[in-house]
Amino acid sequence: MTDSSDEANRIEKLYEFGERLNESKDKSQNVKDYEGIIDATKTSVKAKQLAAQMIPRFFKFFPDLSNRALDAHIDLIEEEDLGARVQAIRGLPLFCKDTKEHSSKIVDILVQLLTAEETVERDAVHKALMSILRQDVKDSLRALFKHIGSTEEPSTDEFIREKVICFIRDKVFPLKAELLKPQEEMERHITDLIKKSLEDVTGAEFRMFMDFLKSLSIFGEKALPEHMKELIEIVEGQADLDAQFNVLDADHIDRLISCVFMAIPFVVRGASGSKFLNYLNKHIIPVSDQLPELRKLDLLKALAEISPYTSTQDSRQILPSMVQLLKKYMPWRKTGEETNFTYVECLLFTFHHLAFKAPNATNSLCGYKMVTGQPSDRLGEDFSEYYKDFTERLSNVEDLTRATMKKLTQGMAEHNKTMAAAKSDEVKDKIKIQKQNTTTGLRTCNNILAMTKPLHSKTPSFIGDKSVNLSWKEATKPTAASNATTTGVKRPVNAGNGSGNMALKKGRGADGLDNHLVNRAREGISYGGRTGARGRGRGMARGWGGRGRGRGYQ
Repeated sequence: MTDSSDEANRIEKLYEFGERLNESKDKSQNVKDYEGIIDATKTSVKAKQLAAQMIPRFFKFFPDLSNRALDAHIDLIEEEDLGARVQAIRGLPLFCKDTKEHSSKIVDILVQLLTAEETVERDAVHKALMSILRQDVKDSLRALFKHIGSTEEPSTDEFIREKVICFIRDKVFPLKAELLKPQEEMERHITDLIKKSLEDVTGAEFRMFMDFLKSLSIFGEKALPEHMKELIEIVEGQADLDAQFNVLDADHIDRLISCVFMAIPFVVRGASGSKFLNYLNKHIIPVSDQLPELRKLDLLKALAEISPYTSTQDSRQILPSMVQLLKKYMPWRKTGEETNFTYVECLLFTFHHLAFKAPNATNSLCGYKMVTGQPSDRLGEDFSEYYKDFTERLSNVEDLTRATMKKLTQGMAEHNKTMAAAKSDEVKDKIKIQKQNTTTGLRTCNNILAMTKPLHSKTPSFIGDKSVNLSWKEATKPTAASNATTTGVKRPVNAGNGSGNMALKKGRGADGLDNHLVNRAREGISYGGRTGARGRGRGMARGWGGRGRGRGYQ
């Protein structure tokens, strides 16, 4: 009975403290009342819950007691009783509502609580953090990002770091329109915070942050050229283009090629891709044979996608490497080795767009007679052997392509018959994959024939527009020009997004012999192009495993 009576007296006393403080016109004179509330944090559970409400409410009136009040409140956050903890967490934003100098410290406290296991407690932490962000977004964001770390100030707790990143991704980023005001100033502020954090991130984290940056208005459709330049410089930094190249460093190669893909949208919007192109031309293309097949495919796709946006100078520098690779994958006679049709598609596409920018460079490389009126035309020199060699290679790959198209067309008819007879969903799903692979194969073959046809002329018209749509990209309505170049098989409209890593044994045509490409289509095996995270057949196979530039994908 005594304990119950003491408890009632304590609660009543607390209410009296609160009432006097509420009624007082000069609350700073009620020091004893506020001290009484602070002392209640050492008593019963109910008193602690009530004190957790009162301490932050009157905190701003007693600056001399600020440290004592905060320490007592933090003790409540560590209470065993869940109710007391939650009440204390809910009160934290009040400490910095009118005393913003405490924002950073309160954010630090809440960050440590992101690891809470109880759902109600974790929700209280999230709501408290969001409340503080709304009160003082600039300092609160700075305090949050401090826990992500950088190379200068690395994070000391990986688990906390992960929780902070998840909170920013799930709670802060979706509310950017509400939180980032004034817009231009705060978008710049969070951009600077992100850029510092990007010094030490995994691949998945880098993609997440870059996606957010691209969503900001300063990097939107009306972005200034210097802002596009800023984005591509961020990606260049992540690619670590200043690092010493080692062909055995698979992690660096993975990251480099993936960063090229990430840079393409910025190049499309006017940023220069010269630094990437020069690095690829100097270090990666010469050793492309030593790359794993999927990474080699990614490299060639990246070059194809960025080639329409290269400068004349870059085009002239890269063309010799492209011609050498084309010759490698377009042998001038049947040898019995595999032809990788997707490689050929990528290289022909790249060749056309580079040659469109620097046509006379092809005179000494392929024996053409392109006239620009410049000394670099080299029209007085005899390169006829180069022309003969190059066009024979074109004819050979055309023969192999047509043979493959015939088999793929036959295979599509077989798929349609099988689909009509299929009973189970499992069988139907497998046939759908087979049809999608076949469609992609036909698109690749049609593209090859469309691009080889004009190259037989001594003064070819190089393709520099969008008349050829790469097979792994979303299908676009073909133009009259592209329809005219298609031979033998109607271009499929509903092509899949997967990439075609298509190979055919050289010397094996449409006479019923084994065809690796056709077998893949029949078996429903993916062609090997990347699908998933990066989309359109190019997804990252592994996210960066270790953090920081120079550490690889997992």
